[in-house]
Amino acid sequence: MAKKTQLATICYIDNGQELLLLHRNKKANDVHEGKWISVGGKIEAGETPQACAIREIYEETGLTVEDMRFAGLVTFPDFTPDTDWYTYVFKITAFSGTLIDCNEGTLAWVPYEEVMKKPTWAGDYQLFDWILRDVPFFSARFVYDDKQTLQEQDVDFYPQA
Repeated sequence: MAKKTQLATICYIDNGQELLLLHRNKKANDVHEGKWISVGGKIEAGETPQACAIREIYEETGLTVEDMRFAGLVTFPDFTPDTDWYTYVFKITAFSGTLIDCNEGTLAWVPYEEVMKKPTWAGDYQLFDWILRDVPFFSARFVYDDKQTLQEQDVDFYPQA
């Protein structure tokens, strides 16, 4: 059976003091169950990564993006059965609107100093760090086993032009 490819977005919304995180506590059989993650989702046919990020943020949070930066790419080999995930990572620093009730979990503004204390994927702690420090553009790979344990990782940073 041929391996599938899934394109997706990871969107970190930053209000200058906190990151908006999603506590995944509402969906049955959720690979992210119990974890605090960013919002984002699958890119639809014909959709650009930027358009996906804007759409997913609006659908999951009710917020309208006013300014965002393409921060990096992350590859997750075999993240779901027989599927490699390739994710475009964005940092959003300007937005408008009022938070809505998300059907995937509970949204919460988490102070910077608390972000690293939330239970999440091992690789996400590095993503949080890179996003909060505004590191140069990155291309990373996180390999998890079937018990959700990080087995391998690598990253390259590229200066912005």
